[in-house]
Amino acid sequence: MKELVEYILQFGSLNQQQIDLILSKAQEKEISKDNYFSEAGKISVEVGFIVDGIMRVCYYNNKGEEITKYFIDENNLVVDLESFENSICSSAYVQAVTDCKMIVFSKKDWEELLNTIIGWDKIVHKIINKALIQKVARRSPLVSEDATTRYLSFMEMFPQVINRVPLSYLASYLGITQSSLSRIRKNIR
Repeated sequence: MKELVEYILQFGSLNQQQIDLILSKAQEKEISKDNYFSEAGKISVEVGFIVDGIMRVCYYNNKGEEITKYFIDENNLVVDLESFENSICSSAYVQAVTDCKMIVFSKKDWEELLNTIIGWDKIVHKIINKALIQKVARRSPLVSEDATTRYLSFMEMFPQVINRVPLSYLASYLGITQSSLSRIRKNIR
């Protein structure tokens, strides 16, 4: 739980009583590789913090192809925000790429924290803003760069992820075929 507290305190200050309240609502959870944290067609009911492991957000396009939108690794929050906040069905899957250890909050407990801790909403807003900025920064180069440059950029930005995700997921994220990714990796070595 120490990782969660350190993460939260990057975005604002809390006293020990507030931290204790947050921790009292937190539950440890393990999600096995390939299982889902949240699923398309269902309402997202938890906010998670990844202590160990990698998750990915993916969806199926109109051809039935699985597309990886992005990866989420340790020390990051995981939530399908639109589904969670508006109680609507999600359009994406959040899947464990590796075995994951998480700290989770139910919707009820998360809302109780928002209603009880003064300034918690500001901290959450800062966390969401950071996540959105990161998401845009991750996706923007994928539009304009060639496949090799996209792969090299990914290696540079996510050295802790690159060797822990299946090549099929990485190829999907980069918008290329798995055989193209294999050629790129072979030419780089």
